Amino acid sequence: MRVIAGSAKGHKLQSVPGGVARPITDRAKEALFAILDGWIEGARVLDLFAGSGAVGIEALSRGAAHTTFVDRSRAAVQTIRANLAHCKLEGRAQVEKADSFRFLERYQGEPFHLIYVAPPQYRELWRKALEAIDRRPALLQEEGIVIVQIHPREDAPVALRHLEEYERRRYGSVLLVFFARPETAAQDGPGERT
Repeated sequence: MRVIAGSAKGHKLQSVPGGVARPITDRAKEALFAILDGWIEGARVLDLFAGSGAVGIEALSRGAAHTTFVDRSRAAVQTIRANLAHCKLEGRAQVEKADSFRFLERYQGEPFHLIYVAPPQYRELWRKALEAIDRRPALLQEEGIVIVQIHPREDAPVALRHLEEYERRRYGSVLLVFFARPETAAQDGPGERT
């Protein structure tokens, strides 16, 4: 696992000990950031169930203004902090040892441009997280997006009021599903940020 592009390009990232995290493959990560292209620059990112922090760190490396990492595992939090220090990106990051659902309920700060959701597999946690985000539209910037990383076998319909799916991409055992407010989804994703 490595940082693919940007200021920390080529830096190897530690995995969370014990293999409990759901890492994104380099192929899927590269494709994800090709989709986001220059849009990530200056963005505020929330990496939920962050594991090693690979997605949020890639965003920082490519110019995101700030990433908040949330994971309830002490091992994951220590791994994220080590990876941020190794990549010299800790100045634009906040690492929270917290339950992701509780974080979503209590968060009162600036809204995010990108919320990335990659919980442990086969527990329906992705659906619960998406519904929690949908209940609190203020978590997301007007033109913001939510990306859910699941195994294709976990895919199922979800009823949402404020968000709708606008794209999905499969890379082997990684399915990325993109959600946004209806007006952003109608444009097939985020446009220019103001």
